[in-house]
Amino acid sequence: MTPRTPSAPTSAFALPTRLAAKSDPTLIARDEAHFAAVAASIEHSVADLTDRLDEARRAPGGSGTEALERDQEVHRLSARLRTLRRYGWDLCLGRMVTDADEPVYVGRLGLTDPDGRRLLVDWRSPAAEPFFAATLAHPLGLVSRRRYRWTNGRITDYWDEAFTTEGLEGLEGNAALDDDSAFIASLGTSRSPRMRDVLGTIQSDQDAIIRAGSRGTLVVDGGPGTGKTVVALHRSAYLLYADPRLGRTGHRRGGVLFVGPHRPYLAYVSDVLPSLGEDGVQTCTLADLVPEGGTAVPEEPAVAALKSSAALVGAIEQAVAFYEEPPASGLSVETPWADVRVSTADWAEAFGAPEPGTPHNEARDQVWDALLDILVDKLAGSDAEDAPEAQVRAALRRAPALVDALGGAWPLLEHTDVVADLWAVPAYLRMCAPWLTDAERAALRRPEGSPWTTADLPLLDAARQRLGDPDAARRRRRQEAQRVADREEMDAVVDHLIASDDSDLMIMSMLRGEDLRGALDDPSAVPEADPDLLAGPFAHVVVDEAQELTDAEWQMLLARCPSRSFTVVGDRAQARHGFTESWTERLARAGLDRVTLASLTVNYRTPEEVMLKAEPVIRAALPDANVPTSIRRSGIPVHHGSVGDLDAIVDAWLAEHPDGEGVACVIGAPSYVPASARVRSLSPELVKGLEFDLVVLVEPDAFGEGITGAVDRYVAMTRATGRLVILV
Repeated sequence: MTPRTPSAPTSAFALPTRLAAKSDPTLIARDEAHFAAVAASIEHSVADLTDRLDEARRAPGGSGTEALERDQEVHRLSARLRTLRRYGWDLCLGRMVTDADEPVYVGRLGLTDPDGRRLLVDWRSPAAEPFFAATLAHPLGLVSRRRYRWTNGRITDYWDEAFTTEGLEGLEGNAALDDDSAFIASLGTSRSPRMRDVLGTIQSDQDAIIRAGSRGTLVVDGGPGTGKTVVALHRSAYLLYADPRLGRTGHRRGGVLFVGPHRPYLAYVSDVLPSLGEDGVQTCTLADLVPEGGTAVPEEPAVAALKSSAALVGAIEQAVAFYEEPPASGLSVETPWADVRVSTADWAEAFGAPEPGTPHNEARDQVWDALLDILVDKLAGSDAEDAPEAQVRAALRRAPALVDALGGAWPLLEHTDVVADLWAVPAYLRMCAPWLTDAERAALRRPEGSPWTTADLPLLDAARQRLGDPDAARRRRRQEAQRVADREEMDAVVDHLIASDDSDLMIMSMLRGEDLRGALDDPSAVPEADPDLLAGPFAHVVVDEAQELTDAEWQMLLARCPSRSFTVVGDRAQARHGFTESWTERLARAGLDRVTLASLTVNYRTPEEVMLKAEPVIRAALPDANVPTSIRRSGIPVHHGSVGDLDAIVDAWLAEHPDGEGVACVIGAPSYVPASARVRSLSPELVKGLEFDLVVLVEPDAFGEGITGAVDRYVAMTRATGRLVILV
């Protein structure tokens, strides 16, 4: 809802008839007055921010730090303006009362009126922490708390909680106390195609994890329905607010990367971060990190297991180093002035010039520059001594023998070619990965031109990171050649102007000066390549459903986060291929050591009726599975039927839930085509992280045997927030 206008509702409250008692002015008058101030402040802030944003955009762009600061200011103002325009009264989540008896209202962001009076405190600020963290056992100074349920920008319900006897007495006649908290009451509401806004109902166990520090690796371990995804998303927004180290958004520095398990998951959670006022978090799947990820096909299990090792990813270093060996023989290079000799020592010196960690294709330019420096020095005593250095260097760059020799010894490489050669050339693979057996090398071999598989992606990513962009190197060479040509043309123009200058002061001779000559160069005319927004480095990485990652896939993420600052979210019992280690052991093997473990044990989503059926399924395969405790009952028993009942069951549910109320999912029937957009048909692998009012499992025994089959059945069953139907 937008801020109030003359035609907008005059009250923030739109309580249904059954809750008419909650409309008593003694209960809501204070809120109404506060919301009126909030609406007026939003209107004023939107106008002020619009003017400031227009002014910032009109300001000169500048360069360097000045340009970065201008861009950051435009980004900051734009983000806040978008949030204020998106919300109105519903910017407020709730209020809390301390012993001071003055309500503190908590919002999605902080807000003051034009006089500086605080109307809302940002939910991420320390002042708002008691609103989420207070419990009866630890009230944190609160007397009471009120939470609102917003629907289409108006309050359709609210709840008061008292934390002390004195607080309860003080609320007499001025509170709407319910048996259930706002959070519990919201659990039974219908789902939607996107994750519902749950910020106002974050619980104390979740809030403690959201606000934990960003140093090292924090593991959030929890079973189905414990709110792991909620924690992961809100923690991303919180860290950007609370940790200045993460908030740096300059070119390829800082920021947060959020990695989800699959595309349906990202679509489901896509609105959460924007609703929190954060649009600076990069979200993706692992496949999105590599250009080939979008078309990659599944790999054969045995081959996938071979490609999942970090050691094989490490073989990329040797594969690239093979193309960075200096020539073993010298070379004579012809120039317009004299022949110059490139010795093996010269080659070795030039090949040692790149700084450690420089991508291969970028380092090639450094090798070129070092080699040209050596040869220019050698030509200093020849006829080239009187030639401009730029002209000498340009001639050397065009020398066919030198170009061919360097191209063969340090060629520009494509990441796809390097990985393809590993699978297609047995001798190359043997050299780069000597520990592999003949049988393993044979299993990895495939014909040239074969499609990329999901197991190839970590190796493609490692090669891409190690090589850099060959097109960027080619662009730099073209740009340099163009600058040399422009300079030569400019020299000719300057010489002509000076020769024809008959003035007494010989003003044109000043063009010989480097300052004026340099002023004729326009560095802004050189085009820049668009940055790869997922290349990093990032200051913090959040990984959901992390129990599925292989050692090779972990290398993709470690390469993007040198600080090793991670939030790792997952459930060992939901690992399709087993997870026999502890989280600490598993992450140490991947390369993360400073690990802190936080557990979520309360199932807020899945009703008890469903969990009673799902728990034996996973415990049969994993007796020590971390099965959470459900805190609510739906009153709907799990239904069993035959596959032939599928259409009738879905049609009946749609008839019972008209007007777009709720979503359903059929799992395990790939040929099923839903007749309604509110019904989806997904495989067990693609439902992780999702939730549905109705889940229909079709022939779950066909999901497979062993741990993989048990996990797929367990995950599929626990997607249900209301009703579960099993068809056999």
